[in-house]
Amino acid sequence: MRLRQIALVGKNLDAVKADVVDVLGLGSDYADPGVGKYGLRNAVWPIGDTFLEVVSPQQDGTTAGRLLEKRAGDGGYMVILQCDDLIVARQRVAAEGVRIVDQFDGKGVAFTHLHPRDVGAAILSIDHMEPKERWEWAGPNWRENVRTEISTGIIGAELQGDDPGAMAVRWAGVLGLPAEPLGEGWRIGLDGGELRFVKPADGRGEGLGGFDVAVRDPDSVRARAAARGRLVNGQVTLCGARVHLVAG
Repeated sequence: MRLRQIALVGKNLDAVKADVVDVLGLGSDYADPGVGKYGLRNAVWPIGDTFLEVVSPQQDGTTAGRLLEKRAGDGGYMVILQCDDLIVARQRVAAEGVRIVDQFDGKGVAFTHLHPRDVGAAILSIDHMEPKERWEWAGPNWRENVRTEISTGIIGAELQGDDPGAMAVRWAGVLGLPAEPLGEGWRIGLDGGELRFVKPADGRGEGLGGFDVAVRDPDSVRARAAARGRLVNGQVTLCGARVHLVAG
């Protein structure tokens, strides 16, 4: 299992795009026409060979729109993991009794979206691509948009809830991976990254509270965030999500 994409939800997509590109030093984004069926529009950027997405509701009654209301503003939306064997992954999901909210099988690309109430905190998607380096959601030419002068990859997701241990165990069962204590929270290790489970510290309840980005110079990224008003108590915050900077 590899963390391949983080999705956020924002009310004003254009404003969020400006912040994301400037603070993280990203290239051009890709607008995936496929999200239109969910009543959304979006932007997807490569960060190395991982991806950051922001979705924005374009009609009433969307899941993303309800999440904006529930959590009182922009924030985390989805965690997308890539696996080698989707058949086994789907068998495990069924064995755990987790509901599927959407599923797709195409030529060399497939996904399974899991109900957030059954796993906790966020929509979890388990995807499969052939070849492995392909990433359909960023378009066929995503490599042309890669800029790594400032940010080099997404390496972690931080999920918050009142009982981090129970949530970690639930995700671990679905993913077939071990969960282990980490300080006051819990952790699931992934190929080249991790999922962390913590108690809410922002007054916004359960959700995808933040994500980790490997950057070449954390201080310069904080300065860029501060210049745009996106440094809150020393914490880089984009689209309502905490961005934890890791030198690398």
